[in-house]
Amino acid sequence: MIHRDALVEACDRELAAEGFRDYTINGLQVEGSDRVRRVLSGVTACQTLLDEAVAWEADLVLVHHGYFWKNEPVAITGMKRRRIQTLLAREINLLAYHLPLDAHATLGNNAELGRRLGFSVEGCADGELGEGLLWLGAPSAGLDARGLAGHVGQVLAREPLLVEAPGGGEIRRVAWCTGGAQDMITAAWEAGADAFISGEISERTTHLARELGIHYLAAGHHATERYGVQALGEWLAGRFGIEHRFVDIDNPA
Repeated sequence: MIHRDALVEACDRELAAEGFRDYTINGLQVEGSDRVRRVLSGVTACQTLLDEAVAWEADLVLVHHGYFWKNEPVAITGMKRRRIQTLLAREINLLAYHLPLDAHATLGNNAELGRRLGFSVEGCADGELGEGLLWLGAPSAGLDARGLAGHVGQVLAREPLLVEAPGGGEIRRVAWCTGGAQDMITAAWEAGADAFISGEISERTTHLARELGIHYLAAGHHATERYGVQALGEWLAGRFGIEHRFVDIDNPA
């Protein structure tokens, strides 16, 4: 068992949370019990995840997508009230990290996605490792766009939507950023990538990919961001000797 404040401080420090300008609050979002022995992690603090936390008697819920986003309604009513009431009634802490968990050099979503896909990491196009969000690397030799799409689908257990650029050929450099980063496609092309992987796709993304000449793979927002929070949860378990369990709430988007 560990004191909540020590656990939060360790996460804040490890993820350099104060160094990011974000769309939400990074760190402790809802205060519960000051003692933590069980951490339940998931991608999003939805009601289903909270119900799992109650059933498992978790003391802290750790997520990538928490609450209190920029420009969202501030009133605690309806769905938001039910979620927060669930946490407060059972004294469950809610700990959330958004961009800091995308960027971390070893525990982050991009780091974990690259590792699982077997990419050799060159660095980031938009900053140092641990700060940047657009990662660059090299895939396994001999992969073309369809081969890369097949590999991504097998690893993530979700078939990506592939927009093939004209020309084809072997992919020598790949860029990736998990989640809703489809508009980084131009920066990926400027960095010399032959293919760019993210989570979502917009109508404009197809035209950009075709006209710039860069393959685009929309591999799922949820599917690409399942791994950072798991890595952080395991890091906490190892450091503090507490229990950690990840729950994957099905989400096709």
